[in-house]
Amino acid sequence: MSERGAPRAAIVDYGVGNLYSVRSACAAVGLLAEITGEKAAILAADAVIVPGMGAFGDAMDTLRRMDLIEPLREIAAAGTPLIGICLGMQLFMSESEEFGHHQGLGVIPGPVVRFATPHQRSEELKVPHVGWARIAPARAVSSWSEWPLQGIDSGEYMYFVHSYYAVPSEPEVVFSVSRYGDIGFCSSLKRGNVFACQFHPERSGPKGLQVYRNIADHITGHPPATVKTNA
Repeated sequence: MSERGAPRAAIVDYGVGNLYSVRSACAAVGLLAEITGEKAAILAADAVIVPGMGAFGDAMDTLRRMDLIEPLREIAAAGTPLIGICLGMQLFMSESEEFGHHQGLGVIPGPVVRFATPHQRSEELKVPHVGWARIAPARAVSSWSEWPLQGIDSGEYMYFVHSYYAVPSEPEVVFSVSRYGDIGFCSSLKRGNVFACQFHPERSGPKGLQVYRNIADHITGHPPATVKTNA
């Protein structure tokens, strides 16, 4: 914890992603967040957030050059909350087929695959998937009683920008599901201290901000609180 007792998060800076939007969302819920690529700062944080937008292979190459692959794996194994957003979620997986074949962090077994000709009725949808889509509890999840989706109703809309999605090998880690046309996909996953979402909570309004509030409350041990907004 920081000197004032507020939880401190490290937002991993590896050259891609909307880092400042994530930091602003953290600040809005009282979560002190530092944008950093320093291994020591990342390992010392109370939570680690891996955001990202861009190509999987390039991102893994950058993490390798920065010597951050093993530290992120250590964090996943140590129990520190590790959160992946968009490309960050995909990097947690074993491999990706984006522009060839690339190995991921392997925190969660399973591949990352491209949307294959999604359709809505008879119309073929464009890829990437950009816009709002509903999230719902996965089949193995009766409700979101665990962090960080407490206080979010089934069917809530979240904002997505992606051409690829994760396919966890272990169905029990799938935390929420969504659809793009006729294709259903894993929109968030959770295993112990690891949570990752394909959507962008920081771009999803009050309910997206609730995800960051739940993360902060989880770190401090406080019960989940609902983010207050002006009506």
